[in-house]
Amino acid sequence: MAIAILSESTLAFLGLGDPLSVSWGTTLENAFGRGPRTPGSWWWIVPPGLAIVFVVLAFTLCGFALDEILNPKLRER
Repeated sequence: MAIAILSESTLAFLGLGDPLSVSWGTTLENAFGRGPRTPGSWWWIVPPGLAIVFVVLAFTLCGFALDEILNPKLRER
């Protein structure tokens, strides 16, 4: 799931996604392409970037936790 989120946001940031759909990649592309309206407008770029990082990290940690729970080889240690 984390790889799918990263792939979609990367493709949308590069302009290869659906321009009519709302995603964090298109939000970042719009922020970088048009530039912030005033200098120092970091809030156009930081929240979508942090959202991507936190969601990918959450899915990765959930995957590791499920692997430890469901994999009998890891339970023996």
